[in-house]
Amino acid sequence: MNGQPLTGHAPDTTAAPLRLGTRRSALAMAQSGMVAREVTRLTGRPVELVEITTYGDTSREALAQIGGTGVFVSALRDALLEGRIDFAVHSLKDLPTAAPEGLLLAAVPEREDSRDALVAREGLALGELVEKLAGAGRPARIGTGSPRRMAQLNAWARERGDRLETVAIRGNVDTRIGFVASGELDAVVLATAGLNRLGRSAEITEHLDPELMLPAPGQGALAIECAAAALPEGGGLAAALAGLDHAPTRVAVAAERALLATLEAGCSAPVAALAGWGHRSELRLEGVVGTVDGATLLKMSADGPIVLDETAEQQAVALGRALAARLLDAGAAALMGERAR
Repeated sequence: MNGQPLTGHAPDTTAAPLRLGTRRSALAMAQSGMVAREVTRLTGRPVELVEITTYGDTSREALAQIGGTGVFVSALRDALLEGRIDFAVHSLKDLPTAAPEGLLLAAVPEREDSRDALVAREGLALGELVEKLAGAGRPARIGTGSPRRMAQLNAWARERGDRLETVAIRGNVDTRIGFVASGELDAVVLATAGLNRLGRSAEITEHLDPELMLPAPGQGALAIECAAAALPEGGGLAAALAGLDHAPTRVAVAAERALLATLEAGCSAPVAALAGWGHRSELRLEGVVGTVDGATLLKMSADGPIVLDETAEQQAVALGRALAARLLDAGAAALMGERAR
């Protein structure tokens, strides 16, 4: 994983393997495999991947219909609490903002690229695609399962006076890119981080600038979770996993997730947030709330100096809550529709 030291323990082939719970998708397996290798390096113990099927993997409903938040996480958390696995790896953007009793967010490794990516026909960028199809007398059809992406794509098209059709899709990366290859869709939008981790970055036709497409809170980051009981005095699994933690990433995503939590919104709501580090340890947090049709898009930002000490997460959470309060004062709740429970 990025930025981690190369020191560690020689593998102990006689030790019982640590059990890492993971979803079965190719992306989840790739992410978990990366973490497994690092945990072996840190602890010297082998790591066994335990595949777990979540409700989000089996349901064919749109994420907006089934609630989004937690549907890829709850089965893994149940396995942790029941002792069937020792730790789990999640895409942090899928993690509910409420902290579960008995579990610990042991590490947030250094973040991958947080941007969204366009995979389009003929290698075209978004503007080129829309203009070419406008010349052919039809709107570009762009697939995504995310109301957040739909809201920002539609707002971008409205601002330019362009025609664009967003199409709700589900499925793994192969399925989604397959819609473009088959000609059913003109493009799809996916997370850059996922494509990078799968070794498929060459298929990206454009990285979407955050000015156009602000990412989901926590996008590009991973969460490593274990049972709180794994932290006895003097060490334990949680202490070992903490060696994978990247404090600047953990603090940044804490601000983004605090904004999401204060808005009482889940990943099925059209909410975006991104925190980035500036000069002199200043954290800049940007937030977007909009309507899926792109008719209204509310954008705000906040800056605050953050000291990277034991209170850093609390400072970041305060920044996220403050920006969310400003968004709510400006009417964000009405834009999101029914707020997540």
